[in-house]
Amino acid sequence: MYNSDIPTRAELPTTKQLLRSTIIAIVSAAAILVAVVLPSEYNIDPTGIGRALGLAEMGEIKQQLAEEAERDRLMDQQQQPEEQPSATPAPGQQSSLLGQILSGLFISSAHAQEAPAARTDTTTISLKPGEGTEVKLSMNKGAKVKFIWTVEGGVVNFDMHGDGGGEEISYEKGRAVPGAEGVLEASFDGKHGWFWRNRGKADVTVTLKTEGDYTEIKKVM
Repeated sequence: MYNSDIPTRAELPTTKQLLRSTIIAIVSAAAILVAVVLPSEYNIDPTGIGRALGLAEMGEIKQQLAEEAERDRLMDQQQQPEEQPSATPAPGQQSSLLGQILSGLFISSAHAQEAPAARTDTTTISLKPGEGTEVKLSMNKGAKVKFIWTVEGGVVNFDMHGDGGGEEISYEKGRAVPGAEGVLEASFDGKHGWFWRNRGKADVTVTLKTEGDYTEIKKVM
């Protein structure tokens, strides 16, 4: 039989020690909240530590992406057509209506199998120091777009991402980058593109060239 050593009363922490440990834990948690969590998640940086560590920039991008996703959601809701009450066709019209439905099904199926026509665009954006902007492409799932963008006058931070239908994704991020090129493949139906911010001290110009399967290109902000 194993007999464990039972601590004496003198070895147990006092109420004062426990209270002090609790206060230290609360103060530490509050410091982490203010210095790390608030800047990186909500772009709230009352102490300035988050910006010095680069966390405020992360929080700023997250807030901008969240606002953009909400704007897209509201825009999609406004663009949805109102449902109209259906009318029952007269007996004499049923045969012709059936023909129209079958014809519409075949035409819709043929259109669905057609790949969207490739398009090409060149977009030029000027950014002042501290300024950011975003360009989005309307793409279907699996669609691919070749892209190349360059920066004249300096470098930028960027985030290539997408959102739509309640989904979000970040494809690639970078800091102090003079440009990039590659292929953007949409992971879902929605809007996909780039966010750039000029963290330098001089104006820069971003030139984006895109070619591929997308129906719309739009500067968001």
